[in-house]
Formats: sequence, structure tokens, C-alpha cells
Amino acid sequence: MSEKLLEQAPVVPVVVLDDAEAAVPLARALVEGGLPVIEVTLRTPAATEAVRRIAAEVPGAVVGTGTVRTPADVRASADAGARFLVSPGTTPRLLDAMEDSGLDLLPGTSSISEMLAVAERGHTAMKFFPAEAAGGRPYLKAVAGPLPELRFCPTGGITVDSAPDYLALPNVACVGGTWLTPADAVAAGDVDRIRELASVAAALR
Repeated sequence: MSEKLLEQAPVVPVVVLDDAEAAVPLARALVEGGLPVIEVTLRTPAATEAVRRIAAEVPGAVVGTGTVRTPADVRASADAGARFLVSPGTTPRLLDAMEDSGLDLLPGTSSISEMLAVAERGHTAMKFFPAEAAGGRPYLKAVAGPLPELRFCPTGGITVDSAPDYLALPNVACVGGTWLTPADAVAAGDVDRIRELASVAAALR
């Protein structure tokens, strides 16, 4: 993923949708709240249809897919109109497919070796996952010494309270968060709550 895309907002909502009908109103609420970059995870059967609807019906939304694990996921994402791809980890075969798609990409990493392998392919922007379990802010602070050119979007276990600490690091461009779209709010169609959560997150930096 280009660093320009990473810098559009301090938080990237990580969205899990069981019903594609909820996709458009949810995406509109996020965009209105100041968070245009939206990651829809490929964890449910409704995900690709949700991406398709957001891409077609929500001007201002930059929608992509997360939990991209296989070349088939890459193809399905591109066919649905995704603008970017986010993987939980990175293998050579998966990275080949992501690069061949022509879409922006955020390869997943959690170790120095993975970071070096991705950087060798010319990518300086990457996901750090699972952020809290993999060492969190202290780990990323340590990584900045030997790898100062890399920039990260840490995701996994981050909250509205811990996000500012991550965003204060010079090698963190943004964070990913599931707290912006609570399951109960999504199920109830509570777009006002989602818009409010987005507004708070958009003001974090």
C-alpha cells in the first residue's frame, strides 16, 4: 500500500460483515465520520459482496479487503472492486499474486525476517499483526532502529485508548481497529454510533 493511502486517516476500520445489506450504510457512516479507508475482512461469505456494494455506492470510500491469504482471495477482491489488499502474513506466492493484481497492498509481517523479506521486494509500507500479541509498541519502537525506512499499520488488539501511543511512533502511519464497528451496532444498524466512533478516531492525530 502506498504511504499516501496510509496517511489518509489515522485509523483504518477493520470491518467484519455477516450481511452485505449492512455494508453501504456502515461505510457511509465511517466516511462521514472522517475515516474513508475501509478494510473489509474476508472472514465471512458476505465480504466480497459487501466490498462490491461499497465500491459502487459510497463515493469517498476507499474500500479494500483484509485477511487476504491466497491468490484466489486476491482475484475475488479485485473482481469485487477492492482498491487495496491487506494480508495477515506474507509468503512469496501470496506476495506475487498481490503484486500482480496492480492494487495497493499492505503485506502482513510480525518479525524482523518477514519485514526484511517484504522490504527486499520493494515495499516500505506493511501491516504489523497481531500487534499487541507480537510485541506491540515496544517492538515497533525497537524495529525503527535497524529499519528506519519502514512504516507500519499495526492491527490486532489495538483500542481507542492505546491507538494514540502507537500513532506517536515515527514508523507508524496509521492503526487498524475493529472497535469502530462493534458487532452489536452493526447488527442493529446503529449508524449514528458508528459515525460517532469514527469521528473520535479521526481526531486521534
